[in-house]
Amino acid sequence: MTEKKLLLIDGNSLTYKAFFALYTSMDRFTSPDGLHTSAVYGFNRMLNDILADIKPTTVLAAFDAGKKTFRTKMYSDYKAGRAKMPDELREQFPYVMDLLKARGIKTYELKDYEADDIIGTTAKIAEKEGYHVDIITGDRDLTQLCSEKTTVKVSKKGVSDLEDYTPTYVKKNMGINPEQIIDIKGLQGDTSDNYPGVEKVGPKTAIKLIKQYGTVQGLYDHIDEITAKKLKEHLVNDEKQAFLSKKLATIDTNAPIDIKLADLIYKGPQEPELSDFYKKMGFKSFLNSSNNADNQLGTSKIELPEVEFTELSKENLDEVNSLGNEITFNLETINPNYHTAEQLGFVIGNGKKWFVSRDMSLLSDKRIKQILENSEINKNIFDTKAQIVGLHRNEIGFQGVDFDMLLVSYLINTLNNEDDIGEVANRHGYFGVLSDEEVYGKGKSFQIPDNHELFEHMVRKALAISTLKKQMLEKLKEHQQADLYRDLELPLARVLSAMEIQGISVNQDKLEELKSKFTERVSEYKQKIYQEAGEEFNIGSPKQLGIVLFEKMGLPVIKKTKTGYSTAVDVLEQLAPDHPIIENILNYRQLTKLISTYLDGIKADITDDGKVHTRYLQTLTQTGRLSSVDPNLQNIPVRTEEGRKVRETFVPSHKGWKLFSSDYSQIELRVLAAISGDKNMREAFESGEDIHAATARRIFELDKDAVITPTLRRQAKAVNFGIVYGISSFGLAHNTGISNGDAKRFIDKYFNEYPGVKQYMEDSVKFAKEHGYVETISHRRRYIPEIQSKRFQQRQFAERIAMNSPIQGSAADIIKAAMIKMQSVLKEKGLQAKMLLQIHDELIFEAPETEIPVLEKLVPQVMDSIMKTDKLLSNSTVDFNVPLKVESHPGSDWYNIKK
Repeated sequence: MTEKKLLLIDGNSLTYKAFFALYTSMDRFTSPDGLHTSAVYGFNRMLNDILADIKPTTVLAAFDAGKKTFRTKMYSDYKAGRAKMPDELREQFPYVMDLLKARGIKTYELKDYEADDIIGTTAKIAEKEGYHVDIITGDRDLTQLCSEKTTVKVSKKGVSDLEDYTPTYVKKNMGINPEQIIDIKGLQGDTSDNYPGVEKVGPKTAIKLIKQYGTVQGLYDHIDEITAKKLKEHLVNDEKQAFLSKKLATIDTNAPIDIKLADLIYKGPQEPELSDFYKKMGFKSFLNSSNNADNQLGTSKIELPEVEFTELSKENLDEVNSLGNEITFNLETINPNYHTAEQLGFVIGNGKKWFVSRDMSLLSDKRIKQILENSEINKNIFDTKAQIVGLHRNEIGFQGVDFDMLLVSYLINTLNNEDDIGEVANRHGYFGVLSDEEVYGKGKSFQIPDNHELFEHMVRKALAISTLKKQMLEKLKEHQQADLYRDLELPLARVLSAMEIQGISVNQDKLEELKSKFTERVSEYKQKIYQEAGEEFNIGSPKQLGIVLFEKMGLPVIKKTKTGYSTAVDVLEQLAPDHPIIENILNYRQLTKLISTYLDGIKADITDDGKVHTRYLQTLTQTGRLSSVDPNLQNIPVRTEEGRKVRETFVPSHKGWKLFSSDYSQIELRVLAAISGDKNMREAFESGEDIHAATARRIFELDKDAVITPTLRRQAKAVNFGIVYGISSFGLAHNTGISNGDAKRFIDKYFNEYPGVKQYMEDSVKFAKEHGYVETISHRRRYIPEIQSKRFQQRQFAERIAMNSPIQGSAADIIKAAMIKMQSVLKEKGLQAKMLLQIHDELIFEAPETEIPVLEKLVPQVMDSIMKTDKLLSNSTVDFNVPLKVESHPGSDWYNIKK
């Protein structure tokens, strides 16, 4: 006899979960009619997994009937103060109901009751009739229902990662029985549902009390046994609240439902209703599900499109001339570092006709070369830089990029920073191509398939690019980001390609000399550490180091981890003043890292031309800033002399040339002054006064003629930059060594003196809460799903992002625009100077010594005026009348560029 299994679905909480699990991808989930569908899509994926796993005989999805229930009559503030449901979620609830109906699942709601009560009542009825019950929810309140016959599955992350609550699990993890969960809630309350509990009683105290006294009633029966004065005082004062909260937390398992288990028999998907629903929603991946018996549970199986192609040879190359004025092209490589990666082949076509080849020499044939170099023929590609650099290796100057799928996807949502065509295509609702990992494998299982399978994969990639072009460019327009793409990111990709191809020369003799010096000093530090410890051990092993420091030498334990004693830098720095061995350990660590990460790392990346050709990741960060890899030249340490010495190895590539640096001064603070419109901050920059000295005068209430000491300036600088990053008084106190009270007073004074900054911060957070994202001056978006989190710490983090991202991102916009303009001006002026590196707010060039005086005037002139001369930035809605300032210096190598 088939086991009777009842599946109860908490419709409201799981719809919420599905929506916020896909919140950052919300824009790509829209139906052909423009309806947001992310919650419906995520809910359906959850159903696929749950139905396949549980294989229920009976199913019910319960929903709340409205805001007013018997609980709001008991306590009018119940669930009050919750954030307003986003409109994009509200509009999807009816369609979740339609989905369930098409999946053959009964839905139910009951006036004056919550979904929890429907679920609790149905579960108890089913238990009596011999069913095993599974409850799926995102709300831990339902865990009180778990029993020997009922498992409550709570989604931890998204909607698929489930935590199974059984009586055994609750006892093991909480030390109580499921029926005592409501007593815990009675004491601690619930901030999400907004009922109070007892003041100052949190989860730990509540569990301890209920373990000891069994129930809220049991506790109050023995209230005189509570010896902690304050705790007893709170318990006595809030007794009524404790019992009320317990009542509010208790699920009603006798709700007056009028459904029977016989009404809930699960018969599987209803066709053609389900297919019609998928079409209406635009769910192609679900539509592609096979119709065999196994698929009655809705398991998706992607069917890849059949593709036709012609393999190119020298005999049929003339056929590429028939492709017209718009083509899709992709150079296939198997390694992210396109400077050195093996090139497997290429695909070229127009969406209908495709040509492929593994013969890379064909690219040099004039019939293909003239297409790739013709700027009048529009090219659709994935990753402009990778294609330009890859084709440059074949002596082809790639021109005419119109659509870069990678760049456009990144701009639509910076959280979507995958760099694989298959994954990006899936993000935008196209499922006709696999990821590279699915085709080639990974690690030891990596294998290049036979030519036919490889060519199919290459064509499907190209087909995805050409198919998604229209929809993705339209999404850019909706976001007002078409200009950001056309005028900034796409031209920048070409500039970065030129910089990467140029590379920067490395003095390998100096590299070896530095390594030798550092290695010698590492050996000295090692011996000192051994002497102070009284034994030899592996200093690089945190476990061995912890045992030596904290057990054998008896140093005070600051922090412990799961694996032993923490020997993190912040821990060691606290111990350093009183224990000489610590300073030697820190110096040892610093030098060994410089050797392994930087000296050896740089050496490994030097190519045959004696240079390193770093790659700039244009689509990685959420603020729009660039990142450097292979090698990472942006992270070379500059706070220590040894770290700065690593820069000595980077030199000009010609005799009689110098390196030249131009660095935006305090650009983030200048951006803050501009976008906040704060009068006092703007005046400080306009007058040319040192902003940190100006801030010191204001927050320390000093006279105009008072001397600003280095300590006062340092503290004011910490406040200035701390405000930019949304620092707390605790964080400021920690960074500067001042008291928490002083730090709070400084921040309060700062906002009093710069009221426009405070208003900007508040407005940014408000905008993020209303729209789910913030923007830079160029309309670069950063989505912040955590802004709606129920967790205070996550919300705090999100609010800091909301304040800071427009500042960091706008600074990134400015330097990117300056790079594009600078490259153009160098070419216009016919200078030999080359732009080599971008290091945060700094540009580094190499040039003949005779051109240095020209650069000293030209580069600051271009960079200072970029907000007025750049088309995109000059049209910004921000009144950017704060002057930019650039500091420039030449040098014989990167280290000796004078600062």
